[in-house]
Amino acid sequence: MPPTRPRRKTGRPPIAPKLRALIRRLAAENRLWGQRRIQAELARLGFEVSVRSVAKYMRRRWNGEPAPRWRSFLKQHASAIWACDFLCVQTIFFKALYVFFVIHHASREVLHAGVTRHPTAEWVGRQMLECCGWDRKPPRFLIRDRDSRYGTAFDRRLRSLGIIPIRAPFRSPQAKSIAERWVKSLRTECLDHMFVLNERHLRATLAEYVQYFNRWRPHRSIGQRAPCAVEPPHRETQDREVIAKPVLGGLHHVYRLAA
Repeated sequence: MPPTRPRRKTGRPPIAPKLRALIRRLAAENRLWGQRRIQAELARLGFEVSVRSVAKYMRRRWNGEPAPRWRSFLKQHASAIWACDFLCVQTIFFKALYVFFVIHHASREVLHAGVTRHPTAEWVGRQMLECCGWDRKPPRFLIRDRDSRYGTAFDRRLRSLGIIPIRAPFRSPQAKSIAERWVKSLRTECLDHMFVLNERHLRATLAEYVQYFNRWRPHRSIGQRAPCAVEPPHRETQDREVIAKPVLGGLHHVYRLAA
């Protein structure tokens, strides 16, 4: 049997270790430089390197520590994070209405909710401007999905307010789970049990539910408290009467102690 020839290694031969170190040095000392800028600088110094090789070796070496995860980011910056999203509501006459809302991550408070038939980037930008207002400080980050309704006008409005937009990954609803959870609460506790007549009716219903959600509805994630609940005074409650107030036509009730 004739001896087999050793196989040749395919692909581009590796560059010298000193040149690799030089690429990493240029990338580390010049954070704003891209791979083509580094390639041009190496060519000026007399080194002929392809763009792919520069992109390959300019990456930082892994130091063994895992990158911070999405959950850690949300936990560390919860007080400075808002999330926004859309949901579609069908009226009894089969017309589509769109609800845009903003929710605070730390307190679970719904900060703003608007209704429209034509959601454009300009309209969404005005909603964010109304949400911030004069008495509310804009957040540092705003989590949103990749919906085409936002557009460049929306991002431009965010930057003018000093807000950093963070787009959620594709097909990852868990990245904005707090906003998605509010959509579920709105549907299962309100919209699935009533007929929406028109835009005016939906706006009134939404305002009443948001007030109930912020002031009275308990949340397990914040210790069974409501986002904007007022702490009741500690007094004897054994002999006091409990008064119920209907919300959303009796769909829910708010309970208070009689004076």
